[in-house]
Amino acid sequence: MSGRPHRLLVVEDDRELNDMLAETLTDEGYLVDQARDGHRALHLGLTRPYDVLVVDRRLPAVDGLDLLRRLRSHAVGARALVLTALGTVADRVAGLDAGADDYLVKPFELDELSARIRALCRRVDEADTHLPVGEASLDLVTRQVVLPGGRCVDLSTREHALLRTLAERPRSVHTRAELRRVVFQDTEAASIVDTYVYYLRRKLGRDAVRTVRGAGYRLGTL
Repeated sequence: MSGRPHRLLVVEDDRELNDMLAETLTDEGYLVDQARDGHRALHLGLTRPYDVLVVDRRLPAVDGLDLLRRLRSHAVGARALVLTALGTVADRVAGLDAGADDYLVKPFELDELSARIRALCRRVDEADTHLPVGEASLDLVTRQVVLPGGRCVDLSTREHALLRTLAERPRSVHTRAELRRVVFQDTEAASIVDTYVYYLRRKLGRDAVRTVRGAGYRLGTL
């Protein structure tokens, strides 16, 4: 493992299996949070940074694949391992298409699960986790903006998703309709984009997001 402990979220509705996985992974040095339904997992995934998600496919409230789709739509980039009793090729393809990085069919051996999680953590460590934002950078794992000089600014999940969308195409003008569709698809509030642009400017400075009159917004300067 890297110099910092990796943070994992275990999402499994079987309490006994969830507890066993959490105990095993904690003993291996991971920081582990637990959820037994999709709603709790969605809340944790949107409010806390994780390196790896271990997600059962069949969950109460929100199905495991739907959970991954929702998290991916909010730019949650944690690696995801799906656990399932469904082992056909079509099932594996559906899991990968939903945003999974790996797929493990039940019943499984704990040694294999641990090996797969170690592999995902190596991918986290090896990945370029910083996106340039002008002279600053956006940490895609911690959701922090690292400003020139080293000062870090924490962003909420939606602030992070909005800034990431702008930064991935820094020369493009993004319409409000596009930003609502990509970042805020779960709300119908007409002013949601303007509200979060205001939040970003309040944290990062008035020039962080540029208004293109009559068109939308684009990345500014930090």
